Amino acid sequence: MSIGSKIALVTGASSGIGEATAQRLATAGYKVYGTSRRPAKTSQLLPLDVTSDESVAAAVKEVVRREGRIDLVVNNAGFSVAPAGAEESSIEQAQSIFDTNFFGVVRMTRAVVPHMRSQGSGRIINIGSVLGFLPAPYMALYAATKHAVEGYSESLDHELRTRGIRVIVVEPAYTKTQFDANFLEPDFKLEEYREVRTALGKHMKTVLAAAEEPGVVAEVVLEAASAASPKLRYAAGALARRLRLLRRFAPSGLMDTGIRRDLRLDALTTPG
Repeated sequence: MSIGSKIALVTGASSGIGEATAQRLATAGYKVYGTSRRPAKTSQLLPLDVTSDESVAAAVKEVVRREGRIDLVVNNAGFSVAPAGAEESSIEQAQSIFDTNFFGVVRMTRAVVPHMRSQGSGRIINIGSVLGFLPAPYMALYAATKHAVEGYSESLDHELRTRGIRVIVVEPAYTKTQFDANFLEPDFKLEEYREVRTALGKHMKTVLAAAEEPGVVAEVVLEAASAASPKLRYAAGALARRLRLLRRFAPSGLMDTGIRRDLRLDALTTPG
């Protein structure tokens, strides 16, 4: 089937990686339906809240009604809590981030797989992160959701491969988007972490300002979507590729030291 005949659905497509991915797929010839929780600007930007079973079902049903099939789903919607101690987020906040970042992927998968099975083909690309294979001090909940996406995707790919469906994870590192503008503040702030929160907040703004453009991730998504024999994981960008190699080959002690030095953790830690 030529790319020009394929239908793609991209979640979280109103900005950042999702918007860049939707545009790149469209340029390559896909007919793309983006989604957003905000009101749609065009007929091809559908309303979708990935935390709602009903909203997910309605969006998928609408695309199938219009096109009769879905060939590619890119699960991109997600958010994070601002850098903070793990104990500064309540259980409710932890459940909230998992509901979007992980269970949103599960909902979308459950909605589209029956259609892909019936057509005997399909590809699901989940936007993960290097934090899906690396620890992220002071972003523990976000890292946990991305670790969960990695495990779910690898298991699911084994289940669906013989039915003509492949599941892939694209792993960006820092990307120049408005990701930090949508951070949730921790809902149980402690004085013990105030200095760390301030320092890491500044650090995050600095590294995001100098990061690679979202188009870098979009190119990798297109590569994964169109590969005849796709890999399970694709690192997106130079830093992500470097970190993937280090995680695979560097001694764990060296990685541990490098992470603490990069974030200046020992200098920021306050006893108490």
